[in-house]
Amino acid sequence: MNCDVLVAGELYVDLILSGFDAWPQPGQEAFASEYRREIGGGAAITACGLARLGTSAGMFGVVGRDQHAWIAARLADGGVDALVEAYDTEPTGLTVAVTAPHDRAFFSYRGANRFFIDAVRTMPLPTRHVHLAWAPPWDLAIQLFGRIHEAGCTVSLDAGWHEDWLADPRALRLLRCVDVLFPNEMEAAILTGEREPASMLKRFAEAGLRCVALKLGARGASLLVGGKVYDAAAHPVVPLDTTGAGDCFDAGFLHVWMRGESPDRCLRVANICGALSTEVYGGIAGFPSCERLQKELNS
Repeated sequence: MNCDVLVAGELYVDLILSGFDAWPQPGQEAFASEYRREIGGGAAITACGLARLGTSAGMFGVVGRDQHAWIAARLADGGVDALVEAYDTEPTGLTVAVTAPHDRAFFSYRGANRFFIDAVRTMPLPTRHVHLAWAPPWDLAIQLFGRIHEAGCTVSLDAGWHEDWLADPRALRLLRCVDVLFPNEMEAAILTGEREPASMLKRFAEAGLRCVALKLGARGASLLVGGKVYDAAAHPVVPLDTTGAGDCFDAGFLHVWMRGESPDRCLRVANICGALSTEVYGGIAGFPSCERLQKELNS
């Protein structure tokens, strides 16, 4: 592959509903005032964010034949090299995302994503870095990380909310093989058994993790690298939709981390990208351009 970064993970069609007056109880109905249809899954959001900032990015995933052309076209429109396999026996994964300014709920059907584990074993590798937006099964993870490193690439991981995987004692041992880990606060709590961010990062350091960018939502983010901790406050915005904010954070961080920028700079850019993504509906539309990012950095 010619791209610098390959992002691999499950792909979905997101149906995003927002603008509700109230959250319905079981058996009740509520009507949205806003609706969007977009590519879903953290991998696609991160890939599109990287491409928007000028990093050469590819996306590896699997979909049903029903939405293959639409997803490939949307990725191409975002400047992403689409390595998307299509299957006839399952439809594309689907998520109904119900969002509010400070929270959201997801109802998903995996569809063709059930074939992703087999497909990822033989995926082509990029020239520099692989970002996995997915929790790899134990029997595949060590083999996959080894293959990536043997090819001369670094690897980052955003496992997402998979409670059983995060709570498994094998997780911390496995994550020593990852160059950058991107947990949010809830995921880090499950991984470490700690409740305070400083204690979480201390536990990660004791476990031998190389680099951990800890997403803290409205409280900003913290970064463990080289045994040292860096903190950054959240970038001020008025949030409209938090869908994909963490995936946009990942893209901003990786864009500057791969260029050898300082830890402080990596954390600040990541915070800005994550925050600005919440100003509009959907995970991709609000990701900043290079010009917008520079303006925010200068402010």
